Amino acid sequence: MSSRRKFIKNSLAASAALGLAGTACADDKKPTVLERSTTPKALSTWNHGLPANEVAMRVMQDGGSALDGAEKGVMVVEADPTGTSVGIGGAPDRDGNVTLDACIMDNEGNAGSVCFLQSIKHPIAVARKVMEETPHVMLAGEGAKRFALAQGFAEENLLTENSRKAWEEWVKTSNYEPVINVENHDTIGMICQDANGNLSGSCTTSGLAYKMHGRVGDSPIIGAGLFVDNDYGAAVATGMGELMMKTLGSFLVVELIRQGANVQEACEEAIQRIVDKLDYKSFQVGYLAMDIAGNTGAYAIHPGFNYAEMVNGKNELIDAKSYINE
Repeated sequence: MSSRRKFIKNSLAASAALGLAGTACADDKKPTVLERSTTPKALSTWNHGLPANEVAMRVMQDGGSALDGAEKGVMVVEADPTGTSVGIGGAPDRDGNVTLDACIMDNEGNAGSVCFLQSIKHPIAVARKVMEETPHVMLAGEGAKRFALAQGFAEENLLTENSRKAWEEWVKTSNYEPVINVENHDTIGMICQDANGNLSGSCTTSGLAYKMHGRVGDSPIIGAGLFVDNDYGAAVATGMGELMMKTLGSFLVVELIRQGANVQEACEEAIQRIVDKLDYKSFQVGYLAMDIAGNTGAYAIHPGFNYAEMVNGKNELIDAKSYINE
């Protein structure tokens, strides 16, 4: 049994012995105490996180909040037509439709998301509008599109010529097989911490290439693709969304941090949860997290998951550790 699983097991056992199981916070004391960092930092998944980080940091250095950074950072990727997994240029579903999912969450626990959104390039910005302008958390499909248009977003064709040609080639066989770390390019999830020490996060994607029409993954689901608790930390997920949806991995990572695990231990335990319960060998999942002290952690099922980290002017791509080693 690994040290992280021993830690969690022992923590639960100690709580039970004290008669505190299920009521660990009854005395309103926080289970773990971290010193909050006030050094702005941007953390995001995959290699497209590098340009996203640059924009997010510039926004925060100009006085923007972590929420502003998390939104504007991923919009860079949404607007890049050469990317095939986020925003314009995203690979379509099996019927040739580009459908987008996104969510955003701030330091006060507010959240907004959209799913199965079509013809709107920046779903993350629409998700923020849902959070700020409606009493809801999620809008879907045609309703999300109508809301976006009413908010002034422009309707446009998101299926680029390259994505259309690739889809037409795929239609010849219509054979769907998930490819691990395809093009080192997948969902972008971002976590930002601003000069006030506040955390916010974002997650945006066009989802699985050639998915069934109507399929929605983990990216717009709070607790699956993204979770933020400004008292403890934040986490984002990337990879096969169905596995994150079944285990609510982003919430799990932050909850483990709250219980006292360090960030790396929390990410590893969330992957272990998938390994213990689900058929995982053919799929990639990666978790990326940061606590309020600015400590970071990342872990994946398979090798190949990397993430971009920017702090104090240094923006670098880092390879995450993995459960399966090759």
